[in-house]
Amino acid sequence: MADVRIILSGLWVALMLTYLLGDVLRIFSGDFPSRMDTQQFTQGMWLGIAVIMLTPIVMLVLSLTLDYPLVRWVNIIAALLLFGFNLIGLPTYPSAYDKFLIVVGLVFNVATIVYAWNWAA
Repeated sequence: MADVRIILSGLWVALMLTYLLGDVLRIFSGDFPSRMDTQQFTQGMWLGIAVIMLTPIVMLVLSLTLDYPLVRWVNIIAALLLFGFNLIGLPTYPSAYDKFLIVVGLVFNVATIVYAWNWAA
């Protein structure tokens, strides 16, 4: 079986690509808003989006470089935070493809938590 670090890194890559696929589909389908209801996106909102999108990339690097057991707990915490964020946001997406991709992302988060939780060095 592959090293847990490699599996965790692969799960973070899969999550990042799932997020990107959702964004691309949203743009092509015309579902990507330039405004949130009546409020224009602010620089702070764009920064928050950047942080969320950057999290899987940072976790990929951290999964390969941090020492055990810190890497285990960082993976669990990051996956739990993204799981909660996406679960809360799930009802706000109107299209079936978005809901499907969010659920796929949730599965990747759960797999990350399970692999990290069961990791014995």
